[in-house]
Amino acid sequence: MGADATSNRRRAYRLGLAAETRAALALRLTGWRILKRRYKTPSGEIDLIAKRGKVVAFIEVKARRSREAGLEAVTLTARRRIVKAARHFIAGHPKAVFYTLRFDVMIVRPWRWPERIENAFPAHD
Repeated sequence: MGADATSNRRRAYRLGLAAETRAALALRLTGWRILKRRYKTPSGEIDLIAKRGKVVAFIEVKARRSREAGLEAVTLTARRRIVKAARHFIAGHPKAVFYTLRFDVMIVRPWRWPERIENAFPAHD
């Protein structure tokens, strides 16, 4: 891997962290409690897990220039990874089954409030 590729990966990593921070802040300001950030499992990672009322949302955060680009970036493979990681979370937190569970996507665009797409994809495809 060349120096340019390493530099690009670092930049993408920092952009992703900043987007997750903005998304978490937006969620907190709208009444959500962040349960986990960057929840890692053997099958993958979930960017944010948040709770409000009787809803637990597994949230994929995408920093993109448009809503469409953000949604396209959540590929079938990514959705499957997120669902597997969510199952791992639920297995470790049995009370989660008493909540409405859903998969949201947050699009973080430059100079815009983060946009949350509720129920962006089902737990099965």
